[in-house]
Amino acid sequence: MNVRPPHFVAMLPPKTPLCLLVLLSSAVSCLAAPPKHDTYICAAVNKNYVIGSKIVTTSGIHLKDETDAWQHVGINDPSIFAVSFDPRDHDVFYTAALNGALRTLDGGKSWRIMTSWDITEPKDICVDPHDPDTVYLAHPGGVAVSPDRGATWLRNEKGLPDRGKYTQTIEVDRSKKGRVLAGCESSIYLTENGAKSWRRVLETEETVDDIQQSPHDPKIWLAVTQSAGAWITRDSGNTWKNLPDVPSKAALYNVAFDPTDPQRLAIGSYTYGVLTSEDGGDTWTERNAGLHDPHHVWRVGIDPDTGRLYASVYQVALFESEDFGRTWRNVGLEGSAIHSFVFLPQLQK
Repeated sequence: MNVRPPHFVAMLPPKTPLCLLVLLSSAVSCLAAPPKHDTYICAAVNKNYVIGSKIVTTSGIHLKDETDAWQHVGINDPSIFAVSFDPRDHDVFYTAALNGALRTLDGGKSWRIMTSWDITEPKDICVDPHDPDTVYLAHPGGVAVSPDRGATWLRNEKGLPDRGKYTQTIEVDRSKKGRVLAGCESSIYLTENGAKSWRRVLETEETVDDIQQSPHDPKIWLAVTQSAGAWITRDSGNTWKNLPDVPSKAALYNVAFDPTDPQRLAIGSYTYGVLTSEDGGDTWTERNAGLHDPHHVWRVGIDPDTGRLYASVYQVALFESEDFGRTWRNVGLEGSAIHSFVFLPQLQK
């Protein structure tokens, strides 16, 4: 194997001991290593629970600890669909829940509902990495934007349709300030000016359930829909192409990129289970061997540190795969339905 030495080696004296070279190379590798991630999920955990039952279940945000156990964070709420963190301070985060957008400033010890009566049941929430005081919210009435950490909200919907602006998912482009994509009831919309105006970039027959940006190439995005298949863009969302190998007769709930391998993608579906691609999305394979049967997958996620693939089987358990879906094992959270996976880069201490 031909390994190219780090640039600093050329600057060292010709007879530098090999052991010192190895030590210095290791040090540089450590400095260049990407940050580790904390794994969060938003989950409803309702095993054996019925209305009036004395069984206590713990739902909402969970954090995976060093022993691979899940620790509950914040309030007990089965309707928390999404969570987004302030990149400057991870004690500050926001959730999309049944009652509206909630915010904590102290790591989940105390909470405040930030939206009023006219913005409820949001489905997704996203802190702007370019301006973390700005928060975008996807809700049944369209899109709401807060410029001041949730204190006030603006209905920035110019360009969205009068009918059909129900918004299921929203994602900020990490590569360019002011660019946001929203998945609505019948289309994908793009803003390039911080939601002051929107334009339709893809018309679909059904609701857009999820939009995600590639961690490898910011120009590549994938979207999945209720029954209009999966779509890919390679020009930052301006034009989209259908992925014909992905089934389209039933709902696709979410899509995930593998940060450890640009060729690997996964889709979660209640009907099809786990769909995987290992060629950048050209071909797809169902990978359900070892999952609970029926394999009603609610969401999938991919660990950015290990490439481990997760699948939430609806009200059954969380499953994980070390070989990208070829085999699975049950790893707990019995009776859960995971609404979203969040892999949060750890802040440097």
